[in-house]
Amino acid sequence: MEIGVVGKPNVGKSTFFAAATLADVQIANYPFTTIGANIGVSHATAEHPCKGLGCIPNPQNYDYRNGVALIPIKMIDVAGLVPGAHEGRGLGNKFLDDLRMAAALIHVIDATGKTDVEGQTTDYHDPVEDIEFLEKEIDYWIYGILKKNWDKFAKRIKMQGLKLSRAIAEQLTGIGVSEEDVLETLHKVGLNDDPTVWKEEDLFNFVKELRKINKPMIIAANKADAASDDEIKRLIEEGKKRGYIVVPTSAVAELTLRKAAKAGYIEYIPGDNDFTVLKSLNEKQKHGLELIRERVLERFGSTGIQEVINRAVFELLQLVPVYPVEDEHKFTDQFGNVLPHVFLMKKGSTPRDLAYKVHTDLGKSFLYAVNAKTHRRVGEDHELQFNDIIKIVATAR
Repeated sequence: MEIGVVGKPNVGKSTFFAAATLADVQIANYPFTTIGANIGVSHATAEHPCKGLGCIPNPQNYDYRNGVALIPIKMIDVAGLVPGAHEGRGLGNKFLDDLRMAAALIHVIDATGKTDVEGQTTDYHDPVEDIEFLEKEIDYWIYGILKKNWDKFAKRIKMQGLKLSRAIAEQLTGIGVSEEDVLETLHKVGLNDDPTVWKEEDLFNFVKELRKINKPMIIAANKADAASDDEIKRLIEEGKKRGYIVVPTSAVAELTLRKAAKAGYIEYIPGDNDFTVLKSLNEKQKHGLELIRERVLERFGSTGIQEVINRAVFELLQLVPVYPVEDEHKFTDQFGNVLPHVFLMKKGSTPRDLAYKVHTDLGKSFLYAVNAKTHRRVGEDHELQFNDIIKIVATAR
């Protein structure tokens, strides 16, 4: 699964990406610092099942201090978007191409309003306009893919009696659209089953709804420490009106804390509301960390970076972590490793869906599953829950 970090130039996208992944990327205070996409691994965090069960899991994806599971997430930081990107303006074509397979988008905006639509420093630019502008660019990008040869395409669907949802999904498979996405969109917009009678407005409305389903967005109101409380409150309220989660963030603060923790100067867990100093610091270091504590952690409760990632995964995408095991009594795989694997499954998924995720042959030969926490047998229609531990029983190994 891939999450895209998007936004106009100079709002702190690359700093957000660096803070989330600790990847070494170029960061500068001018537009189009990022030209090629940066790709790294971040982590969603959730309470690990072993915290309540008393087991000791493999250490690579487990934070022993907090009893937290570290669930890897692929993250991509793309070039800044400017108006007309869908027509190739700026680095638009590259930007949109890099986002093809993103399951969700983290839209980083400048909460202070000090960055104009082109990414240049300004006295004030309403950040709410940036939310609308990004929607528009992605809408027109998808619309352009479908609109090309639409009349011919619609006639072929009607004449050959093709299934509308499947045909549209095949047209958009290159940007990660599934038939389920199309079916959900068609249900919501209520368009005629005959695409030859669709007007341009119908097609565009279809695309707008499809974008919400296929490329859902969460808003990171970055540089929040330099914005007023009233402005942050307004952004959250305006985001809610448009159906968005808005989280105040300070990517600079998070990056500073993570680097200090990595160097051993402080103890800090991403998402925490404070840190502990471990080594002697000089006056400049002390001052910088105290400013972060005062202006970010005490004010907002965290830097917001981990909250954005977690809410994107668990709330926006509606995913639940599930742990497959071979031995349901010891919670181990066939090699004796305790809960070494975790899969993010869509809410409503079943044990058979999990079996297919582990291996196609397991899905095909699935018989039943065992809930390792309750030691009860469950069928293929059982709905997987957050932090389920599941043994799959199948005729194939």
